Amino acid sequence: MRLFITGAAGFIGSNYLRHVLGTSDDAVVAFDALTYAGNLDSIKDLLGDRASFVHGDITDRAAVRSAMAGCDQVVHFAAESHVDRSITGPDAFVHTNCFGTNVLCDVARQIGVERFVHISTDEVYGSVEVGSSLETDAVAPRSPYAASKAGSDLIALSYFSTHGLPVIVSRASNNYGPFQFPEKVIPLFATNLLDGASVPLYGDGLNIRDWLHVDDHCAAIDTILSEGSHGEIYNVGAGNEITNRDLTERLVELCGRDESAIEYVPDRPGHDRRYSLDCTKLRALGWTPRQNLTAGLEQTVEWYRTNRNWWEALKTGPLQSRTAERP
Repeated sequence: MRLFITGAAGFIGSNYLRHVLGTSDDAVVAFDALTYAGNLDSIKDLLGDRASFVHGDITDRAAVRSAMAGCDQVVHFAAESHVDRSITGPDAFVHTNCFGTNVLCDVARQIGVERFVHISTDEVYGSVEVGSSLETDAVAPRSPYAASKAGSDLIALSYFSTHGLPVIVSRASNNYGPFQFPEKVIPLFATNLLDGASVPLYGDGLNIRDWLHVDDHCAAIDTILSEGSHGEIYNVGAGNEITNRDLTERLVELCGRDESAIEYVPDRPGHDRRYSLDCTKLRALGWTPRQNLTAGLEQTVEWYRTNRNWWEALKTGPLQSRTAERP
């Protein structure tokens, strides 16, 4: 099998590349535009006989067609993914997430790939005050980022309905783990705390998120690739719903700091109060998360503590005061 992985130098993509090479004999084409959140240092040790890297943009049809040729399956991670950035600069999100997904689907259709897994987010369902989102629920995105991902989901699924492209959409909750760019909440807060700086917490800190370790997400994608049905959507969540305040307090303790390191800042516009996924459909295929949140956070903080050479160069002045929530 030959996989085409977009966004392969990003957080989840690089972890999935590492997962594939460590658990299968598959060959991989790692495709990434190396924007600010893509880091070749995250995957350079993986490149070799079974994994080749192609520097390219998913909106570049010629580059995608050349790189995807000969591939059997596509796993599409590449996206603009930061809510705060989408509020101040939405154009890039629509262009990359919607137009780029269209290019990938159209080229995959022409090549005739066997499976196309489009990685999406629980944010497309909008704020969920009570209960948990089902795959059949209507999308109700409330940020330009979430809207662009909802649009890309619909574009991908339209290629199944119209052309029979074997598309499957996964919608995951917040991911955490190693190699995550330090604008997202866990690596931002962990690295700030390790450096002796404060951490900015939005509003009252009571927004609720479900935290999924990236290794569990990678295993879920494998299950979807092998067992999922074409044209279907699968929610991927861990059932670790905690408030942002609780998460922050755990990180403060793990980094050996106290609550004086927490700085409450004005809430961002349209901040969704809660996300929650019903993952019965995916669990019926045999997948279940294995990583305990307490142990996972400990391991993640330790990774950032011992891998300063990876993240220190990525941090700039604006990142020190930015809050974030997405994988």
